[in-house]
Amino acid sequence: MRVNFKSMTNVAAAAVVGAGMLFSAAAHAQETIKVGILHSLSGTMAISETTLKDAMLMLIDEQNKKGGLLGKKLEAVVVDPASDWPLFAEKARELIEKDKVAAVFGCWTSVSRKSVLPVFEELNSLLFYPVQYEGEESQRNVFYTGAAPNQQAIPAVDYLMNEGVKRWVLAGTDYVYPRTTNKILEAYLKAKGVAAEDIMINYTPFGHSDWQTIVADIKKFGSAGKKTAVVSTINGDANVPFYKELANAGIKAEDIPVVAFSVGEEELAGLDTGPLVGHLAAWNYFESVDTPENADFIKSWHAFIKDDKRVTNDPMEAHYIGFNMWVKAVEAAGTTDPDAVIDAIIGVSVPNLSGGYSTMMPNHHITKPVLIGEIQEDGQFETVWQTPGLVPGDAWSDFLPDSKDLISDWRKPMSCGNFNTATGKCGGKGA
Repeated sequence: MRVNFKSMTNVAAAAVVGAGMLFSAAAHAQETIKVGILHSLSGTMAISETTLKDAMLMLIDEQNKKGGLLGKKLEAVVVDPASDWPLFAEKARELIEKDKVAAVFGCWTSVSRKSVLPVFEELNSLLFYPVQYEGEESQRNVFYTGAAPNQQAIPAVDYLMNEGVKRWVLAGTDYVYPRTTNKILEAYLKAKGVAAEDIMINYTPFGHSDWQTIVADIKKFGSAGKKTAVVSTINGDANVPFYKELANAGIKAEDIPVVAFSVGEEELAGLDTGPLVGHLAAWNYFESVDTPENADFIKSWHAFIKDDKRVTNDPMEAHYIGFNMWVKAVEAAGTTDPDAVIDAIIGVSVPNLSGGYSTMMPNHHITKPVLIGEIQEDGQFETVWQTPGLVPGDAWSDFLPDSKDLISDWRKPMSCGNFNTATGKCGGKGA
């Protein structure tokens, strides 16, 4: 048999190179801590979520300039679930199993969050969720840095009641967040003495564009001689034609004010805001907040994004808070191990952008101020009301019979997301 030594040498060399590449890749993986970013960069929710991806990239870049975390650089892993709710679960699994991320920052809609919950529970990874939501949930692997209903929806209704509103239009996109929030608000309004005939509820699909009939119905409902307001849980790009149709119908803020829970500076950037002046939004942060922390954040954002016209908004602040809480918890635990971080993060306080510190509570929700803002012609909000202090997020509503007796506490030994104070028993997984 003739042996081709040259060929064998080439094979051996290739093997060495291949092994070197594998070693290099493994070494690189060990040298960095990967952070997953799970936000829609296409589809109906891209209008809201793309900015959150950019905000996370900025936060990771800033942390790396400080020296990284645990002596390692942070590495962003960005995926696009494309406003496709089942795809969120696939991408989450990919981030955790394939990319080996230490934590994931992402989701906007509650249906996307609900889609990924089983994945984070099964694989014992961490999700930081930065958007206002309907409550009725507290999962061990999730940290809710956006507002619960008692940190947005309930204070907004209280504000409007104090302004003399007697009739209520609850208008939302047809999915879990608006439906559950409106269920809570309907119960709350009735408990406050509002009659059923003074409450109108309407749902539309994602991306809905033909608002003429619905807005006409709202106008008619508001012509009964009682001051009327719209409480809007409309999400995504459907807000653009909704507000345009309000203007077309001549509905002004002084006639029928709209208070929105999913319209911030980013969404207003795509609208002619002139006809919307005076309408409202309830959030926990506005770009117009006058604090040194916010001024520094906006300056850093403009420098990073290289565009002074790019706005900031509430979910960006929620990522700012959540990311800094994760960093602080990892440093305290000395590891990115999820179990250690879950134990270390409760009680962690970090600066928010409105002034003061937000704290992670045992129910995996945080403390936040509540602000009501009025839309200005420049697309910014003027704060017209705010809570005197920080409001702790309530995972379970006091106004729904099935949840009024529930509390959440992930500290040992309770470690339960839905403990029933009436029966003394834990209900299970926390959702």
